[in-house]
Amino acid sequence: MKTEMITLKHGDVSIKMPSSALAKLAIASVFAQVLPPAANVQPVAPSTIPEIGQPWPGQGGLNGGLVHARGDVPAHYLIIAATDVGSLEWGGRGVEVKGLSKTDGYTNTQVLIGNDDEREYPAANACAEYQADGHHDFYLPAAAELYHSWVNCPEVFAKDCYYWSSSQRSAYYAFSMGFDDGYQNDLGKDYELRVRPVRRFFI
Repeated sequence: MKTEMITLKHGDVSIKMPSSALAKLAIASVFAQVLPPAANVQPVAPSTIPEIGQPWPGQGGLNGGLVHARGDVPAHYLIIAATDVGSLEWGGRGVEVKGLSKTDGYTNTQVLIGNDDEREYPAANACAEYQADGHHDFYLPAAAELYHSWVNCPEVFAKDCYYWSSSQRSAYYAFSMGFDDGYQNDLGKDYELRVRPVRRFFI
């Protein structure tokens, strides 16, 4: 198919070009008139995301790093409370709680504090009650979330103890983690281990 050519004349000057090229020039000219000059475009504001392990103002704790989307949970930053809430039992020894996972600490905590077996789950309760910077959506992290924290910022946790996760191993055991070497183990639910709340910051 032969390309359609168009000839433009202005005074003694004559320009011959394909009609498609002329159309592109015309569109570019329109945008140049509508859009502001590049010099007037404001630069993108610098990132306000703090370094991993550093306090995140207004978010209730420290930046624990980006957690990629998984299942129904969109990508988010894990916010780690600045301090532990004590040493507490996991609770419910002898009961295998249904609906707990190794990755979703928020759902685990909701299941534990909303249980109807009349048993107490001190570690999960303490995290759910924790508040900082006006946020009241903290929870006991799952085993995978504790491991994520060890990979990103182990220095913000104590090294001489184990921390409870909200992930269950069996009716008598739940997963714990040591931040000196990243070792995950299952311990009796009646043990008193350190507890650190976390929350999610969706962006």
